[in-house]
Amino acid sequence: MTAPTLVLASASPRRLALLAQIGIVPDRVIATDIDETPLREELPRHCAQRLARTKAAAVTDVGGLVLAADTVVAAGRRILPKTETDAEARRCLMLLSGRRHRVVTAVVVRGPGGRCSERVVQSVVGFGRLSERQVEAYLASGEWRGKAGGYAIQGWAATFIRFLSGSYSNVVGLPLFETAQLLRGLGWPLP
Repeated sequence: MTAPTLVLASASPRRLALLAQIGIVPDRVIATDIDETPLREELPRHCAQRLARTKAAAVTDVGGLVLAADTVVAAGRRILPKTETDAEARRCLMLLSGRRHRVVTAVVVRGPGGRCSERVVQSVVGFGRLSERQVEAYLASGEWRGKAGGYAIQGWAATFIRFLSGSYSNVVGLPLFETAQLLRGLGWPLP
């Protein structure tokens, strides 16, 4: 069976690496330029869904499948930013220290006829209590830059994680089980 064309509507190197892990190499990668600011009082699940749908809709005239996703890190109802400054990252790490939080990813796959399928996946992550020294060392690493919630589970921050319930790949940025199911459903030949 010949695979349809696949476009990844994301410039995330983590999503590309996760797809490669299950043998999928997109034909094209198109970074969507959308405003990812949460709406006022928007819940984390709705924010992830809205952004993933918007990314999928932004990629047009591809003649194949479009895969889009968005990941949100939430402490309660509060959506944490993709950190760009030391101060933002510090605030996120201190908020997450010693408590559980949710990582919510919405995945949307649009077929050539416009048919869309989507899933929302939630994982719960528990951080141990972080010392000032741990926070300072992590900030110095720069690994937090551009990461939702100010950390990357696949890097040094793995030493902060005392508990994980749900999909590990979801916390990295793309829930692979659900993504594979969606792609199969729209004709992608996965075993």
